[in-house]
Amino acid sequence: ELKLSKSSGNLKEVVVVAQKPLVEIKADKMVVNVEGTINAVGSDALELLRKSPGVLVDKDDNLSLSGKNGVQVYIDGKPSPLSGQDLAAYLRSLNSSQVEAIEIIANPSAKYEAAGNAGIINIRLKKNKSFGTNGSVNAGWNIGEYAKYNAGVNLNYRNKKINLFGTYGFNKGRMENNLNISRSVADSLFNQEAIVHVDNRSHNFKAGLDYFMDQKNTIGVLVNGSLSDPAIKNKSVTPITYIPTNTVDRLLVADNSSVMKRNNVNVNLNYSYNNGKGKSLVVNADHGSFDINTNQFQPNYYYDATGKTILSSVVYRMIAPTDISINSLKADWEQPFKKGTLGFGGKTAFVKTDNDFQRYDVIAGNDRLDKDRSNRFEYKENISALYVNYNRAFKGITLQAGLRMEHTGSEGLSNGQKPGAGGYVAYSETFKRSYTDLFPSASITFNKKPTNQFSLTYSRRIDRPGYQDLNPFEFKLDEYTFQKGNINLRPQYTNSIGLTNTYKYKLTTTLNYSHVKDLFTQVFDTAEGSKAFISKRNLATQDIVSLNISYPFRYKAYSLFANVNSFYTSYHADFGAGRQINVKATGLSMYVQNSIKFAKTFTAELTGFYNAPTVYQGTVKARSLWSVDAGLQKQVLKGKGTFKASVSDIFQTLKFRGVSDFAGQRSDIRARWESRQFKLNFVYRFGSSQVKAARQRTTGADDESKRA
Repeated sequence: ELKLSKSSGNLKEVVVVAQKPLVEIKADKMVVNVEGTINAVGSDALELLRKSPGVLVDKDDNLSLSGKNGVQVYIDGKPSPLSGQDLAAYLRSLNSSQVEAIEIIANPSAKYEAAGNAGIINIRLKKNKSFGTNGSVNAGWNIGEYAKYNAGVNLNYRNKKINLFGTYGFNKGRMENNLNISRSVADSLFNQEAIVHVDNRSHNFKAGLDYFMDQKNTIGVLVNGSLSDPAIKNKSVTPITYIPTNTVDRLLVADNSSVMKRNNVNVNLNYSYNNGKGKSLVVNADHGSFDINTNQFQPNYYYDATGKTILSSVVYRMIAPTDISINSLKADWEQPFKKGTLGFGGKTAFVKTDNDFQRYDVIAGNDRLDKDRSNRFEYKENISALYVNYNRAFKGITLQAGLRMEHTGSEGLSNGQKPGAGGYVAYSETFKRSYTDLFPSASITFNKKPTNQFSLTYSRRIDRPGYQDLNPFEFKLDEYTFQKGNINLRPQYTNSIGLTNTYKYKLTTTLNYSHVKDLFTQVFDTAEGSKAFISKRNLATQDIVSLNISYPFRYKAYSLFANVNSFYTSYHADFGAGRQINVKATGLSMYVQNSIKFAKTFTAELTGFYNAPTVYQGTVKARSLWSVDAGLQKQVLKGKGTFKASVSDIFQTLKFRGVSDFAGQRSDIRARWESRQFKLNFVYRFGSSQVKAARQRTTGADDESKRA
């Protein structure tokens, strides 16, 4: 007979330290954990996306994912209310110190908005998750051609009843870009050399309050936004050569300057119910307002071939205020049903945008309104949606199926003046559209062997045109280049099917096929013989097959993540009059990060990416693009402080080079930006560190806000 006596004692404090992997591969998405990576410090959100696995950013800052354009960008689960250059400007104003993670969702379920044929990129901003009062401060300095500064503060108070939180970030600095476009059309060659300086100053803020009414009910309010006033100076010299004799006929010198305002404020009210037994309700009401203004001064001086004698000059000023208002209401319900989970919900959103484009001829220092080239474009849109989604796990198999229905009603009005009897008379162009679409989605996961899982997914998605892409008016870039909207631009639709295998929880392989109907593309066309304009068109189709492979590796203090993404695509279109597109292209991108810890408080990183030659937008054949970054991190002040130093694009290889040959016009494009920078950053954390999971919240503003 054995008798055991009781023994008791006091344990010393136990500290558990963990580090998130750089990239997590989950069933429905890939998560890039930016927080804590050294080489991400001092970067902006656009740079982070440029280096994310499978994401491509072209010379015009257009995003594509696995070879597909139409990427839907979310900020904290809410679709970004901007597109094109306005979206790029916002992402540049967002410092990496404010970003927690980037989620890449290739085939979203019916619960998500149907927009985004390439999928969704969600940029998750930081939010403190601890009880008590706590926070952090950070400051950074970058130097390339010019110095850049950033600073921020994060404050949080949390107890059992309330969570009060706020963040603020400031960025200031100058960026230099170089652009060369050599364009041959008819009998002339235009060789434009431009140096662009962007002076950026931005403020980003976020503040919120969550009130925990009881264990089941929570209400909250969230206010976030950004205020920025970038200024751009673009000095270009364009020798104009007569091709038959290969002699320079004249020089066009344009020293353009733009003063801009990009202000955005969003307000979200939310309520959530969770009974702890699988039933939950989330309601979001959102209002977003956007105040965007551009004042561009554009002098064009023509010199003789020597560059000393002025032959003529044309000077313009363009003022373009834009106001956008977005209101939405969204509700999502989930409950147990038939041994699975049933979810359903709906949303409605109303958008109104008002763009007043005013062009002036500057004569003897006086601005005179050019009525022929000024207009006002107003656009209204309502999108209403209902969805149902069901998932259930069987032995060795998990099924998910959903259906989303969206109705879109839109109306556009373009007002202006044109010559008529007795002077100028008012005119207007209008269009109205109303359509309803169904968007099914489904997935089946075979997980009988957890170390060797397969998942098959399908989804149908839509991309609606950006608001400004519908405006039929012409926006002049210089005397020989302008862009114009397309009132006949139709939505593009995508059907995608994908097969994913996860082996031993590490090696992940995804094969995906997509067919795109009425694909958006940016076309370089000709007008008035030698002038060029850029316009969005619908290609007939795009077919694309992609293969993505990722693998994380860790040995003691060393870790590695490698990702390879390849794709094959074909574009087809016939615009008539010799304007055909029949392009087949392959693409390959690779991303590798190496990290090693040493001397207890030091961590070193070496990262790199490579994009092989491919085709963008169906018409631009681009050469390869690659870059290498290195960084070092040091923990100080008992782990509360962190110093980080890094160098981006060590070999200064991040340069875009491409060719467009369409409609009798060939354009050779070269672009380079201030990619090589030395960066220093310091973060200090203070206050309580008792971990408490934060309430997850997705706001309800819709996909149409991306197109602002």
